[in-house]
Amino acid sequence: MTTGFSSCSSRFADYFVICGLDTESGLEPDELSALCQYIEATKFRDGARGNLASANEGENFEQSPLRRTFKSKVLAHYPDNVEWNPFDQDAVGMLCMPKGLAFRTQVDSREPQFHSFIITREDGSRTYGFALTFFEEVTSKQICSAMQTLYHMHNAEQYDILHTPTSPPGPEDQRVPQSRPVLHAAPAISRLQRFNSYDISRDTLYVSKCICLITPMAFAQACRKVLQQLHQAVSSPQPPPLPLESYIYNILYEVPLPPSGRSLKFSGVYGPIVCQRPSTSELPLFDFAIGEMFSLLGVENVLQLFTCALLEMQILLYSQHYQRLMTVAESITALMFPFQWQHVYVPILPASLLHFLDAPVPYLMGLHSNGQDDRTKLELPQEANLCFVDIDNHFIELPEELPQFPNKLEFIQEISEVLMSFGVSPEGNIHSSESQAKYRSFRSVDMVSDKRNGNLASPLNSYLLRENETIARLQALVKRTGVSLEKLEVREDASSNKDARAQCDEEELKMHQLNIQVREVFANRFTQMFADYEVFVIQPSHDKESWFTNRDQMQNFDKASFLSDQPEPYLPFLSRFLETQMFASFIDSKILCHDDEEKEHTLRVFDSRVDKIRMLNVRTPTLRTSMYQKCTNIEEAEKAIEMRVLKIDHTALHPHLLDMKIGQGRYEQGFFPRLQSDVLSTGPTSNKWAKRSAPAQWRRRDRQKQHAEHLYLDNDQREKYIQEARNLGTTIRQPKLSNLSPSVIAQTNWKFVEGLLKECRNKTKRMLVEKMGREAVELGHGEVSITGVEENTLIASLCDLLERIWSHGLQVKQGKSALWSHLLHYQDSKEKKSATPGGLGPPGFIHDTERRKSDGGGSAMPPLRISLIQDMRHIQNISEIKTDVGKARAWVRLSMEKKLLSRHLKQLLSDHELTKKLYKRYAFLRCDDEKEQFLYHLLSFNAVDYFCFTNVFTTIMIPYHVVVVPSKKLGGSMFTANPWVCVSGELAETGVLQVPRNTLEITFECQNLGKLTTVQMGHDNSGLYAKWLVECVVVRNEITGHTYKFPCGRWLGKGVDDGSLERILVGELMTPTSENDERMCRTPPMQQSPGMMRRFVTISPSSKPKLNTGQIQEGVGEAINGIVKHFHKPEKERGSLTLLLCGEYGLVWALEQVFQHGFKSPRLFKNVFIWDFLEKAQVYFESAEQREVTPDENWQTRVRHFCRFMRAINSTSRNIGKDGKFQMLVCLGARDHLLHHWIALLADCPITNQMYEDTALIKDRSLVNSLIRVLQTLQEFNITLEASLVKGVGI
Repeated sequence: MTTGFSSCSSRFADYFVICGLDTESGLEPDELSALCQYIEATKFRDGARGNLASANEGENFEQSPLRRTFKSKVLAHYPDNVEWNPFDQDAVGMLCMPKGLAFRTQVDSREPQFHSFIITREDGSRTYGFALTFFEEVTSKQICSAMQTLYHMHNAEQYDILHTPTSPPGPEDQRVPQSRPVLHAAPAISRLQRFNSYDISRDTLYVSKCICLITPMAFAQACRKVLQQLHQAVSSPQPPPLPLESYIYNILYEVPLPPSGRSLKFSGVYGPIVCQRPSTSELPLFDFAIGEMFSLLGVENVLQLFTCALLEMQILLYSQHYQRLMTVAESITALMFPFQWQHVYVPILPASLLHFLDAPVPYLMGLHSNGQDDRTKLELPQEANLCFVDIDNHFIELPEELPQFPNKLEFIQEISEVLMSFGVSPEGNIHSSESQAKYRSFRSVDMVSDKRNGNLASPLNSYLLRENETIARLQALVKRTGVSLEKLEVREDASSNKDARAQCDEEELKMHQLNIQVREVFANRFTQMFADYEVFVIQPSHDKESWFTNRDQMQNFDKASFLSDQPEPYLPFLSRFLETQMFASFIDSKILCHDDEEKEHTLRVFDSRVDKIRMLNVRTPTLRTSMYQKCTNIEEAEKAIEMRVLKIDHTALHPHLLDMKIGQGRYEQGFFPRLQSDVLSTGPTSNKWAKRSAPAQWRRRDRQKQHAEHLYLDNDQREKYIQEARNLGTTIRQPKLSNLSPSVIAQTNWKFVEGLLKECRNKTKRMLVEKMGREAVELGHGEVSITGVEENTLIASLCDLLERIWSHGLQVKQGKSALWSHLLHYQDSKEKKSATPGGLGPPGFIHDTERRKSDGGGSAMPPLRISLIQDMRHIQNISEIKTDVGKARAWVRLSMEKKLLSRHLKQLLSDHELTKKLYKRYAFLRCDDEKEQFLYHLLSFNAVDYFCFTNVFTTIMIPYHVVVVPSKKLGGSMFTANPWVCVSGELAETGVLQVPRNTLEITFECQNLGKLTTVQMGHDNSGLYAKWLVECVVVRNEITGHTYKFPCGRWLGKGVDDGSLERILVGELMTPTSENDERMCRTPPMQQSPGMMRRFVTISPSSKPKLNTGQIQEGVGEAINGIVKHFHKPEKERGSLTLLLCGEYGLVWALEQVFQHGFKSPRLFKNVFIWDFLEKAQVYFESAEQREVTPDENWQTRVRHFCRFMRAINSTSRNIGKDGKFQMLVCLGARDHLLHHWIALLADCPITNQMYEDTALIKDRSLVNSLIRVLQTLQEFNITLEASLVKGVGI
């Protein structure tokens, strides 16, 4: 019957533990809990809210003695130690009774409470604990009289407080915790004694005790039954059939773990207990009630929480019920299959470890609430990136900018259908749809620690209930759902123990079915989303060893290609998810397992599912659709479970009498006895499934293997390597629960500082490589593939990192963003300083006289002043950004775009007084070396251009400054017309803006134009002298300081140059290099601006620089090449297409050279333009069409197109000159892929013979053919023209 397992950890349970009151040492206040309450109170007192709290508020001793916490001890544990799982006394004691001992009297509710917990060891492996806490009568006279004494002292104190008129009633009232609700109600001392008293002669005193099983696997339901039946054995009037020792011995030594895919039945005190374990091809073992999480939070909230967990945010669960914290934490992490939470995981955070909430790393922690403090009292170190889940109040607070989970609505729909089929409401509601049994367990889950409804059952309390709004709301809700509290009590008793066995088995089966259905639906989402993931895994080219050593630098997944296959709506979520630790670790484990044998359980199951999907959908592996595919293998998974439960595979040995001395094993009703340690300390000597001879390390290996199967852990070496390799900020997977000396805390903080620095180094490097794209690849920084990941994702994660750094070691937290709060303090102090008479200059400006030489367009524009405060003001003026976190992020983006992030932060931190005031000694920002290195890493961002502010805040108003620079040679002083400009960018254009003739500069505000591309400028041709020679136009974004120069170098006016009254200028961002700046001021170098070549061509035809045919061909090749390259880049890396078409050496310039070559020189002083030639050709073609001299169909179509475009451009209402028209024709021809046809037409046209020399390029057959071939390469690209280029042409 028993099963053959090779390792000792194949026992169902490792330890049985009893915790409670040690009568020897008497009543010891639980200093840690008391200390925490005291610290919270002092924080409250010193904090922003002033002196509401009374002096000794918050001390444990303020509470009535029955409500205080006292130290609990581990009274006994059997066996003493097992080598594969050493007993951790501190951790077990802390987690069995996280709040210490609780006392009650006979009027209080004393329902037993069940909760589970988890202990994570250094190596990441886990042990589970299951605890049942119940109350026993206190028999020790010393303890009872000690309690009586405490009460006398307490009541005397309370009497003093109540009758002191000095304390103002308002604030006092607000601060009194409801655990002393009496003070709220009425300060009559008689009432006070009625509720808050213990009289040794009249009252019976009870104290909490806890029995607990420590097990290698989480069979929560089975363990709960074992403990409940043991407790029942002690509390029932009849003694159990055998001594308790027999049952405990049985569970410790004679019940094995069920093998994979099998079920096991063993005997409790009163009935059989069944547990079953999934096979290796099913989802891993999970035995908590997922349905409970959904009914507590609702599907919508669960999905938001799930998204936060996948993106590795900091998650804090908050509830009065330990079991709820555990259920939600375990459920969320189980639903992540095949991924695993990689960071700090503490579902129940003991009060003494509250400083861990300061950790600047992702975490998933559960915090026990006492049911009185509302969310606002909770002082959390950092909230910028926090997901706060108030489980009891069905409420969740999310971080900003959380992306949607892909196919969210259909996903919610599918989950809801499953839940509804089990009678769980998708909105979540703990009262209506729950069975009464569940309701009872909810109701009672925490009477131990719950002060608020401590006496729900007693009618005495009804007026207290009225005092408490939350309870009142709850009552209203319960009434609406038609359940009354009093009736419920009665009904429960009536139906308490009829046919519990059948009932619970059915209930349990139902729980398993709901669990597996929901888990399958979740797992199916990932198998669909990552069905092709294997294609994108980058296998290392080196051997494993060198792969491990360079793990940080290696790319393990081709993110860019993977994302390019995904449907657009998935990208915001996926691009962030691919950057997480859990995804990286998942891919690492994939790389490490070549064959199926090596694969860890999770990966094997996931891969087999992916293969199945691939076979079902025989589609091309890369073709992704956003079609929602529902889960299809639910039935199969359910069947497997039902089969196991209906047909039990193994039955364990029955409990039997042990070799005990006569008189041992007696017990007294209502008391859990001290057990006989001699019989429980060692197991049976020979047992088929426990070969004790196996050496410890093998057993450990085996345990790891079995964990790997279930808790997804890798074998030693792999775990070690991956952990070391990925040691980013996660140096601390788990706080040590025992040793809390200052040195340990200091060491922990030091680890955090190191982790933050390392993470900063990796992030900056990743972002630079990403930004430099292909150039970086050529320099050997990783593969080409990493260019596609959204820049936004990386910048958002940099913002998160900065928030974590700024919230590490804060003295007092203010506002949700630590970085913004620091900036505001800085702004305040600077403005105060500059407001004093000693301060110079306008208030609010830092006296930072340095300006950037580079920002101006030569001497055209004085450079912008560098000022941290001014940048803050810009952000504060943006009305669209409402929150502190949003403002901090916007400020970071702006500083990066201005290449000032490192400099601004250096300046912020140079105010040492302020930093000292805001941060504790151990904070990252006060570790000088690390801080320096950190700023140095950030400095590297200045090497690349970011537009992360301009591109994100697309709707904000931005001031722009425009300066028109007329030619110095031919001064524009006589110019009489009225000039105008119209500025266009990638996002919008301004419309026509009049420019004052005398200053030639304007500043205007308009909605963000994005990166600037063109300026249209012209004048109204009024006055006597309406001819104007313009050098260039310079435009600056007054917030980001980006300055664009639009070279012109042409005349505007009738009868001069090409007779144009308006021109379209193409600009480029000026690079901030100071020497370039000075060079431009002296003499403009040859061909610096796009118009330069044209100027030589048209102003004095005799002096045109003659380019030979080879140079012209090269020019055309380069221009086309630029356009082809443009389209081959990932979209976010493409520059401006307008620049490639009309800018310096662009396509228009190149074709101009083609047509200029061999153009016959006209008579003196008369300029002939290419456009004149094209118009003549048009006249010829039109007449040829009428004469119907038509070589073929094709020729006709091409001629028709050409003439249509010529007519449209000539009839435009705009005053663009002949060169402007030529530019428009080339752009339209490129857009509609007609250029090569037109070149062919023109080469054969008789007009060409008349107007060109014989040596002209256009007359050379072979050269024309190669030109046509080059132009044909543009056919495969979809060229979209900017509106300003084709304005006024209706084609």
